[in-house]
Amino acid sequence: MKNDRYVGIIGMGTYVPEKIVTNKDLESIVETSDEWIVSRTGIKERRIVTSDLATSDLASRAAQKALEDAGVAPAEIDLIIVATATPDMFFPSTACLVQANIKATNAAAFDLVAGCSGFVYGLVTGTQFIKAGLYKKVLVIGAETLSKILDWTDRNTCVLFGDGAGAAVLAETETGYGILGAQLGADGSGGDLLKLPAGGSRKPTTEETVSQRMHFVHMNGNEVFKFAVKVMGEAAMKALENAGLSASDVDCLIPHQANIRIIQSAAKRLKLPMDKVMVNVDKYGNTSAASIPIALEEAVHGGKVKRGDNIVLVGFGAGLTWASVVIKWGKEADNIAK
Repeated sequence: MKNDRYVGIIGMGTYVPEKIVTNKDLESIVETSDEWIVSRTGIKERRIVTSDLATSDLASRAAQKALEDAGVAPAEIDLIIVATATPDMFFPSTACLVQANIKATNAAAFDLVAGCSGFVYGLVTGTQFIKAGLYKKVLVIGAETLSKILDWTDRNTCVLFGDGAGAAVLAETETGYGILGAQLGADGSGGDLLKLPAGGSRKPTTEETVSQRMHFVHMNGNEVFKFAVKVMGEAAMKALENAGLSASDVDCLIPHQANIRIIQSAAKRLKLPMDKVMVNVDKYGNTSAASIPIALEEAVHGGKVKRGDNIVLVGFGAGLTWASVVIKWGKEADNIAK
């Protein structure tokens, strides 16, 4: 990650749908309870889109806020990366739809698929374009409308997820600030543990795949949980090592918001007290690729992260994938866009 250019986040924006679905609401849909969901996941409510909104709509709204926060015009963006598991359609890419929506006419655009790790994968990817001197400003977005691919009769998955989007503008920053280290990884042998089985070239859409409910999220929750507990702390430690730092240098941990027990496990691995950990899983549930940017923006806006802090972003997701970055935060918090 090291050369003579330092790259960091110069602007952020988020968007979450207005509609709130509480655990009590879910009690009338599937056999579950508020106590069961909270005790096992920490989730109390989540945001759900209306039927007229797609992932590109949420992504575009978050992107516009990020541009405003950065003081950057859409025409200045050289590249748009959208991390999502719920694109509007197979093609064109959601990034191209966002490009048109925000009128970023000079930007290249592509989607990145790495599950819940996607936003961090996008940060690392965008950083490389700037470090190489190819581009100056890159817009990275994590956006999901997971409610569109949930089986609302499956109590093991429908209680976990929510919708939302978070965006960040990357650019060269002053020396010593920005992304200092990273660690990306994957284990494709675990691909079957979290997937949407049908609709692609392996199992094209048929009456049979629809009737068998194969176009919804399928997850082996126990195995994914065990994987996450193991990999979150390891990925964070490796990114810190890459940055030449140790866990004692961390001012704030921004983990993927999937499950409070997984978050607590990562904090324990880093020997961090929970007051140095950003938690908002109770409000939004698991928003996949949108989870980390939403949590980061709230941490900055809420004063949990300030200029000069060493922060760690770490996530895991379908693939199976994992990703972590260490950032020395360089942006003042007072004008972060809400």
